[in-house]
Amino acid sequence: MLTNDWAEILKTEFHKPYMKNLCKFLEEEYKNRTIFPPFKDIFNALNYTPYKAVKVLILGQDPYPNYGQAHGLSFSVNPGVEIPKSLQNIFKELHDDLGCAIPQTGYLKKWADQGVLLLNSVLTVRAGEPNSHKGKGWEIFTDQIIRELNKKEQPVVFILWGNNARAKKSLITENRHLILESVHPSPLSAKRGFFGSKPFSKTNDFLIKHGLEPIDWQI
Repeated sequence: MLTNDWAEILKTEFHKPYMKNLCKFLEEEYKNRTIFPPFKDIFNALNYTPYKAVKVLILGQDPYPNYGQAHGLSFSVNPGVEIPKSLQNIFKELHDDLGCAIPQTGYLKKWADQGVLLLNSVLTVRAGEPNSHKGKGWEIFTDQIIRELNKKEQPVVFILWGNNARAKKSLITENRHLILESVHPSPLSAKRGFFGSKPFSKTNDFLIKHGLEPIDWQI
């Protein structure tokens, strides 16, 4: 479960009816089907990046549905796993934006350790079935996470790629924060405004302007 300050911040969520229903649903799913990420990794995004440490949110949709990929961080894959196309495009933009070398691994924990919350809107998925856990309750939980980040006095950069992520913009009401949005880095849309959007340098410029340590994006 949650092992840091998120536990206190989100504790009332775990007593709400939607979460009890979601937990029942997940219990059955993990018992009877192959579900990703492994149960122990569901809350890795929150456990790797405490609330007080969050400087950036990169919001994804749901976990990668293929074996061995998902480990609880949006866009990230386990070490040794082939880098998915969307993440290849993220690395290409990172190279074009900041000159970072193209990484050989898609494991993004280094970002999480620096205050980049790599959160999916939906935290679990059936093997081979994208969006299979959509509408089961996770969105209520992750919307609350965004609301809590919106309350932070310290400015946060919200990176919203694609329509699903951009739909969450209405939860970010405090103008001290920065919202960076574009189409999704997926091969289907990246050429329509993701490439050239420079989210990494814009994030660091904003952090520096507010007296915060910039992110070392090189993986």
